[in-house]
Amino acid sequence: MKLKKKGYLLIVLSAFCLLTLYLLIWPVPIHPPYWDAPQTEGYTGPHKVNSRLAGMEFIELDHFNQPEHIVYRDNWLYAAMEDGEIIRVRPDGSESQVVVNTGGRPLGFDFDSEGALIIADPLYGEHGGLIRVTNIGGGQEIELLTNSADGYPTHFADAVVVAKNGLIYFSDASLLVKAKEIGDVGRAGELDILANSSTGRVLEYNPTTQQTRVLMNDLSFANGIALSEDEQHLLINETGKYRVWKLDVTAENISAFKQDTSAQIVVDNLPGLPDNIMQGEDGRYWIGLIYPRNDFLDFSANKPWLRSIAMRLPAFMLPKGNGYSHLIAINESGDIVADLQDPKGSYTEITGATETDDKLFFHHLNNTNTIGWINKGDIGF
Repeated sequence: MKLKKKGYLLIVLSAFCLLTLYLLIWPVPIHPPYWDAPQTEGYTGPHKVNSRLAGMEFIELDHFNQPEHIVYRDNWLYAAMEDGEIIRVRPDGSESQVVVNTGGRPLGFDFDSEGALIIADPLYGEHGGLIRVTNIGGGQEIELLTNSADGYPTHFADAVVVAKNGLIYFSDASLLVKAKEIGDVGRAGELDILANSSTGRVLEYNPTTQQTRVLMNDLSFANGIALSEDEQHLLINETGKYRVWKLDVTAENISAFKQDTSAQIVVDNLPGLPDNIMQGEDGRYWIGLIYPRNDFLDFSANKPWLRSIAMRLPAFMLPKGNGYSHLIAINESGDIVADLQDPKGSYTEITGATETDDKLFFHHLNNTNTIGWINKGDIGF
C-alpha cells in the first residue's frame, strides 16, 4: 500500500511539474507588453446602474445566431451572422432571407453608392480582408478588394463605413492575431485583448485607385468605426484600452502612442469594452459595451508575465467579464448622451445598436438567434 501511495504521489507531482512548466514556458502567439490601465470608476456618474433596457423585445431569426452587426436600409434589417451569412429581415420579423454567405465570418459591413455590400470578413479567403458583394439576393458575386496595407496582411478586418465620396474606411483589429489561422473570431479577439498587443490599424481603401493606406496604427484592438456628420473625421473604438478616438480622415500612418493633431481621445476609461459604433439620429453615436471591465485585465496590465500564463489556458478558462447588458450613446465631442443597461437581462454581449425613427435594434455576440429591440419612446427618445 505504501508503494502504491508513493506511486500515486509521484504521478501527481510529475503532472504538477509538467503543468507548471507548460504555464511558464510554452510559446504564446503574442508577447504581452507592459501598459498602465486607468483606474476604473465603475458604474458611476453617467454610467450609474439603471434598467432602461429591461423592456426589450425580440425578433426570432430561425437558426441564425449572433447578429454581430446590423444595418437598416430600405425597410430591411441586414445582419451579419455567425456561420458566414448576411441575412435580411423586416423590422416586424417577417420575410427573413439570406442575401449572401461569404464562407467566412462577416463582421462589420456597409453599402456603397451602387447598393453593393462592403464587408470586413477576417475568415474570408486566405487570411481575410475587405470584400464587395454585388447582386445581393440573387446570383451574388464576391470580389476581394484588399487584404493588405503597407506591406502587412489584414489578419483581422473588423468594422467598415463607406463615405459619400466612395472612400471605404475599415479597421484591422490586430496585426499579430491571425483570426483565419485560429478559426474563431471570438477566441482571436480575446487573445489580442488579453495580450494588449496594440497593433490594430485604421485603413482607407480607394475603389478608384484600388490603393489601401494606413491612417492610424498601434491601437489595442481597433474595432468599431463611424464617420462624423461632415465626414471629415472618424470615430474609432479602441476596445483593449476602453476608449474612443476621433481621427482626421487625412491622417497618414500616425501612431496611437504619439501625440498628433490629427487624432484625439474623446472618451476614455469606459466601464466596459467598446465594440461597434453606429451613427444614429440627432448627433448620437451608439456604442455597445460588450463586457464590463475585467478585474484580471486591469490587475495584470503591468504584469506581462501573468497575462502570458493566462494565454496558455484553454479558451473556457480565459478570464473575461461576466455577461451584462450595456449600451451608451455619445456625441462627436465624446459627451455621454445616453446610457442604457439591464443588470438582470439575459441579452448580454451587446456589440452595438442600429437606430431607426422609432426603434433601437441591438447587435450582439451571445449565443442566441434573436435581434433585440426596444421602442425609443419607452426610453425617453
